[in-house]
Amino acid sequence: MSVRHALLALLTEGPEYGLRLRQEFESRTGDVWPLNVGQVYTTLQRLEREGWVESDDAGSDGAKKRYRITDGGATELDRWLRTPPDATTPPRDELVIKVQVAVRMPGVDVHDLIQTHRRQLIEAMQHYTHLKADAPADDIGLALVADAELFRLEGLVRWLDAAGVRLAKLPRAAAPRPGVPAPDPAQVRA
Repeated sequence: MSVRHALLALLTEGPEYGLRLRQEFESRTGDVWPLNVGQVYTTLQRLEREGWVESDDAGSDGAKKRYRITDGGATELDRWLRTPPDATTPPRDELVIKVQVAVRMPGVDVHDLIQTHRRQLIEAMQHYTHLKADAPADDIGLALVADAELFRLEGLVRWLDAAGVRLAKLPRAAAPRPGVPAPDPAQVRA
């Protein structure tokens, strides 16, 4: 998530103080992503050094400054909004790494590990489903965040299910055993 670009977007509505920007950020993201006020001021200082925002009084401390977006900041925000995220390299997903590591670890029941994580993901999905159901109908920020999380979590559950099926299909000789490295996939196919 780009806090700096979110702050630039909030500043397109007019000059604002850092604390108010923090409150607006949290409100518009459904209060799901808390933001440290120190992070807001550090980010605003960086944006000011880059020329993307300017403040009313360069001599006062961050809490007393009102910030506004510059033309350069508006150009950067537009560039960021129109640039798709990099999808050429898969992100380093902790769950994927855990399963990959566990497959080769002696004494780890990978199928049990998969089911443990699956249960936790289903519980998280239930949490977001309830959060969305209990939210006011006009809280679009929360609804969008909840939908995104539900889709992301559903994707992880589906991946765990597919990983479980794939691992169950491994031939006995190819299944990783404690202390024995898995064979080279090219040799297994031959």
